[in-house]
Amino acid sequence: MTAKIEAGQHFVHVIPKLYVLESTMPEDMIESVNDYMDEYKAKKDKVSAKSTLVGQIHKGEQLLLDHEDERMVDYNNLICTLGAEYINNFNATGSGKGLANPKQVAIDETWSVHSYDGDYNPLHDHGVKTLMGLSTTAWTKVPPQIGTTNANASTYSLYNESGHCDGCISFQYGQSDTLDSERLKCPNNFMMTPEVGKLLVFPNWLQHMVYPFKGEGERRTIASNLNCWDVVQTEIPEEVN
Repeated sequence: MTAKIEAGQHFVHVIPKLYVLESTMPEDMIESVNDYMDEYKAKKDKVSAKSTLVGQIHKGEQLLLDHEDERMVDYNNLICTLGAEYINNFNATGSGKGLANPKQVAIDETWSVHSYDGDYNPLHDHGVKTLMGLSTTAWTKVPPQIGTTNANASTYSLYNESGHCDGCISFQYGQSDTLDSERLKCPNNFMMTPEVGKLLVFPNWLQHMVYPFKGEGERRTIASNLNCWDVVQTEIPEEVN
């Protein structure tokens, strides 16, 4: 099934290749999560995730978080709800007509990335314990020099040492080149400018990378992987009189 856009007596079939859900964390949730991460970051027994996460975080660190901490409850509920909404929207488009069973979304793991001047994450994807999986990323701190030009703005450019991509996240889902538009090829990548409170949900197979930035300040990300377990319907046996 494809979406149809009516144009006179003709139709344009829009064939989707990818869905990304964008939401916003409320301020009290951002404060609660940051409070937990600040406290955890200062602990001697904090758990580094650098051996299992793709990252060149030389000045900062990547930490495996305890998502069962009480200050993480609202965040957990939000991302699981958004994960279920993502699957429902996927089904509503007709893309998910081959799904055998309904899904139950549950957190696999949550981590933080504390990036500073020169730190970056090379191109990678995420692993989960289920065939279907989702990943989330959200920003709770962003230095003011990042995002002076939004990635979707008409003035955005990668030429003339603009710095417009500094600290941005880039998603890649196919091969692209500079002549795509002239050849009527749809983009196979997009850039997102980090903003405090912005939260994204995307399939865990989607490759992405984070560009380094210059200057002072911390670029803080909280990210999670979500398992999507099959909900198997069982018949309730009839009562025997």
